[in-house]
Amino acid sequence: MEEAKKRRVLCGVMLAIFLSAMESTVVATAMPTVVASLGGIRIYSWVFSGFLLTQTVSMPLWGRLSDLFGRRPMYLAGLVTFLAGSALSGMAQDMLQLVLFRMVQGLGAGSLMTLGYTIIAEIYGLERRAKMQGWISGMWGVASLVGPWLGGVLSDYASWRWVFYINVPFGAVAMALIANALTGDTRRERREAIDYAGVGLFTAGVSAGLVGIMQAGRAGAWTGLDVLGPLALGGAALAAFVAVERRAAEPIVPLRLFAVRMVVAAVLTRFLAGMAMFGALSFVPLFLQSVTGASATGAGLVLTPFILGWVVMSVTSARLVLRIGYRTVVVAGMACLTGAFLLFTRWSAALTQGVAMRDVLLAGVGMGLVIVPMLIAVQSAVPRSELGVATSMTQFFMSIGGALGLSVMGAVMAQRLSAGLPMAPALHGVFVTGLVVCVAGLGAAFLVPAGRAQALARAEMRAEPTRAGGSVHGG
Repeated sequence: MEEAKKRRVLCGVMLAIFLSAMESTVVATAMPTVVASLGGIRIYSWVFSGFLLTQTVSMPLWGRLSDLFGRRPMYLAGLVTFLAGSALSGMAQDMLQLVLFRMVQGLGAGSLMTLGYTIIAEIYGLERRAKMQGWISGMWGVASLVGPWLGGVLSDYASWRWVFYINVPFGAVAMALIANALTGDTRRERREAIDYAGVGLFTAGVSAGLVGIMQAGRAGAWTGLDVLGPLALGGAALAAFVAVERRAAEPIVPLRLFAVRMVVAAVLTRFLAGMAMFGALSFVPLFLQSVTGASATGAGLVLTPFILGWVVMSVTSARLVLRIGYRTVVVAGMACLTGAFLLFTRWSAALTQGVAMRDVLLAGVGMGLVIVPMLIAVQSAVPRSELGVATSMTQFFMSIGGALGLSVMGAVMAQRLSAGLPMAPALHGVFVTGLVVCVAGLGAAFLVPAGRAQALARAEMRAEPTRAGGSVHGG
């Protein structure tokens, strides 16, 4: 592929990922205005949960379909779905409609980040890919900073509906860039049969499991029928899914991927890092407001170093792995994250904003050192025919980890509060839980094979002549 076309594809992917990532945060500050306009306070939490549910469930499905039928058509289909959900959400006339349209939006969003990473992995060799994946990962952090501010501005000075409408013109630009520049997308010679049974069981199992996890977080307990019922249903569906996938000619999630040590290491570390990350993002501001008396603005400001540390180290870590290998970088990242949660457990009512910002910066540095190196490692460890599903599975398990982390930590806090403890000791239990998760993640980081980056780089360089023809393989 020509360098000019690569740049246009990169710009289109980065813009689409920015919109997808921003949509996870931009809605939060607009929701009070939305509730005042549409009502439906009883189901308003599903505006967030519905988006997360469909986004998470669809990630591996988009990845595998792109392996079978090509990156370009699947990415454009995902982008169209995301923009249609955005436009419909802006036109919603009641809260139920908004929830349903947000689920459509999440369905499309599930393709944007996972397939974006996959496309970049195909059009660039390892060294260039490492730099580009770092910058793309940084877009998530920038979007997280911009989203809440933009949601407030649009709600105050335009309309909450523009929180959704704003995606459409920028998404159209991304679509034009990718449609025109991502050429040469090849498909397999014979049309592959879709594993419909696998898709159905996977969707049912993960959806039910996520509903149970999210309900546990809202209820603050894991014992009710509304929690155990969905979890049992999800477990049964996923057990049947594994049995079906073992016999499927073209499984939607090839189980043989989990025989690759690097894939197992990446899944575990990103899953556990996701649990810890969402704990930091959710409970650090709560501690500052409830225990130290900080304002909402001040509590939100404390998270800025977390995002900045993540962005800077995402770019830096992508280059470090080419020099010192994956294991050293990932172990250092999990050590930083563990150290940050150890510091969180020492917080008290005397906590100052400066100390809090220092501690969350360490957590952000840790996340930046873990996420991108594991992505690059997995992409270099699997065959091209399974690049899409392998990339999407790392994203999927991180999202599942985040949902589980929120629910577990939320349940810990609720149980301690119901026992009559004040907020500070209750949140101390949350941070101790996060510390235990991080220690497990540090152990998982040692599963990462040592010294493989240089060898993989040489393999990629030998493969470069086959890429020079300009084709972007879809499977």
